Amino acid sequence: MRIPSNCFEKMFLRIADITITITSEDPELKLGVEGAVKKFVIGGASPDVRIRTAWRELSEETYGEKIFDSATFWQLYDLNGSNLFRFIFPGRGSLTYKVASFSPDFSLGEVYLQRLFFKPETPIAPLDSSLDQLLVTNWLAKGRGALVHACGVTDFLGNTHLFCGQSGAGKTTIAKLWEEEPGVTILSDDRIILRKLGEKIWMYGTPWHGEGRFASPTRAPLTRIYFLRHGQKNEMTPLSTSDVIGRLIASSFIPFYRPEAIDFTLGFFEEVVKSVPCYELKFLPDKRIVELVQEERFT
Repeated sequence: MRIPSNCFEKMFLRIADITITITSEDPELKLGVEGAVKKFVIGGASPDVRIRTAWRELSEETYGEKIFDSATFWQLYDLNGSNLFRFIFPGRGSLTYKVASFSPDFSLGEVYLQRLFFKPETPIAPLDSSLDQLLVTNWLAKGRGALVHACGVTDFLGNTHLFCGQSGAGKTTIAKLWEEEPGVTILSDDRIILRKLGEKIWMYGTPWHGEGRFASPTRAPLTRIYFLRHGQKNEMTPLSTSDVIGRLIASSFIPFYRPEAIDFTLGFFEEVVKSVPCYELKFLPDKRIVELVQEERFT
């Protein structure tokens, strides 16, 4: 996989201490970012992932062996050992508008764009259409961490709370209840990255927010995990290790098409559960749930 020696544009992103460099060798391919990703742009650093972008005619491409089909707008192929993602333009049948190829460890990548699908002179975000999330989840699954469906909150004492749950469980509701509390930082109301650095489990905000649009590039050491459920009253119930691991798996974004990713994630979540207390949290959508969580004594 070729990495350019010079380029016309270069951009740096940092998500969960993963530095991604994107370069364009073509003066007519201008780089840009959209939405909350703008908060994760940095000035420069030594990259963990290097990606180059270019225009390319994609209509006659051979993609290799199909590994996974999302049944929406992307597919994954194995092409001579490389991980190749094919993106299909919504509403236009099987027309391919973007192809992204990554090395086996996801440290090197190339993104090819079909020029006719993009407006001339308009800055392009090569990692849009969920490619940034696909890249990060696959990179993490190589023994580096996991992305979970959760809201992350740091309170005024520095304690950090991970509220896990599928869509509709109340993550954005929880985030909004904490929003006006003094000294609170909301890392995300929908997707949080967990990584182990040293002896601590760290919780990171991501650009992939929910309806509340909370997205912070900051991190904090994880203090507690809660699995959300709507209830008739506010109450917390301690959970066993085996129960928590199963719930974390159900709330995570794992490349299930890779057996080694599943094996790593199971072991990683076991470390997470041993590091922090975990609870089921039944709640009503009012400020009393914030008071209940903050009243608990941390050790």
